[in-house]
Amino acid sequence: MVTTKPVGKKRRRALEASIVIGLAFALIFVAPLVLSGFRLGLLGRFLALAIVALGVDLIWGYTGLLSLGQGIFFALGGYAFAMHLQLNLAGDGLPEFFGLYGVSELPWFWQPFYSLPVTLIAMVALPGLVAGLLGYLVFRNRIRGVYFSILTQAMLVVFFNFFNGQQKLINGTNGLTTDTTVLFGQQVGSDRMQFAFYVATVIVLALTYGLCRWLTRGRFGRLLIAIRDDENRLRFSGYNPAMFKVLVFAVAGGIAGAAGALYTVQSSGITPQYMSVAFSIEMVIWVAVGGRATLGGAILGALVVNWAQALLSEQFPEVWLFFQGALFLLVVTVLPKGIVGWVRDDAVRQIRDLFGLQPQLSTYPDLELDPDVKREQRELAGK
Repeated sequence: MVTTKPVGKKRRRALEASIVIGLAFALIFVAPLVLSGFRLGLLGRFLALAIVALGVDLIWGYTGLLSLGQGIFFALGGYAFAMHLQLNLAGDGLPEFFGLYGVSELPWFWQPFYSLPVTLIAMVALPGLVAGLLGYLVFRNRIRGVYFSILTQAMLVVFFNFFNGQQKLINGTNGLTTDTTVLFGQQVGSDRMQFAFYVATVIVLALTYGLCRWLTRGRFGRLLIAIRDDENRLRFSGYNPAMFKVLVFAVAGGIAGAAGALYTVQSSGITPQYMSVAFSIEMVIWVAVGGRATLGGAILGALVVNWAQALLSEQFPEVWLFFQGALFLLVVTVLPKGIVGWVRDDAVRQIRDLFGLQPQLSTYPDLELDPDVKREQRELAGK
């Protein structure tokens, strides 16, 4: 009996790992055979968005931090990768847009992005460091709840306006294009490179899922849930919730940066529009639709919402926003736990009630067949 529980956990973890690996192989080897090049490109972008949804679920679903500013970190990762690609295209010269504004010398902060290894580190570390710094300034003052959400949205507006106004440094509102740039001697917009980025996105998504699952298991995961459910009690128990929140917020920022970089190279470029308020709110909606604190629900929500948006905008270009709004209302009113939460907790009961099927009681009817109970009944009848 002592070893049953650990063995059960190991089996569940092995099963979960097998499912993740199986889905990854299916996405890499089966999906390209079934989907057209256009649809496969859409899937690659949506999978990149599923990565950032995992980060949102980590901080909101498990830790209770409703951030409305994840677009900051998403765009920072995208800009980091796009800057490297622009420098690759320019060679020994300057990226083309600098000439439009009379800039004759490369700004100092562009210099590190000549190196691909530095770029790969920066597109995750830079958003993570910015998130950690912002989180430290916020959480040390014990700002939480709706005030935290408002503050993250205010920071998003500040970053959006700042990046919009930097024409001479990062091309302002026009952003940085990537489809005509070159990486490893191949044009980034070519079919070969786009498929390579698609495969990289699938791998990063699987690894990010594994990281989030590892963080949410065990003692650290229980601490995150304790912060979400009763932060004051956790503080009275001798823990410092602020440091845990800073850490998890930084991790979510790094995840968003990786997602932004992969999305950028599959969508032709990056602009400050990815720091818009609407886009960051959409990230929260994906997690709400899929199911908070489920991880798999975050991925499912991102794919379902974005596929629905793509298909509805094609079929009903004039009224598709109404369908999208109806989907969100349905989730909020009928499926408050999201799709995965509903399937896990309420689906069986609601389907049974819909068809008028009553659950079978296994306790009291069995008493009538119990030999001891029958013997006692006969004894009582004889008296």
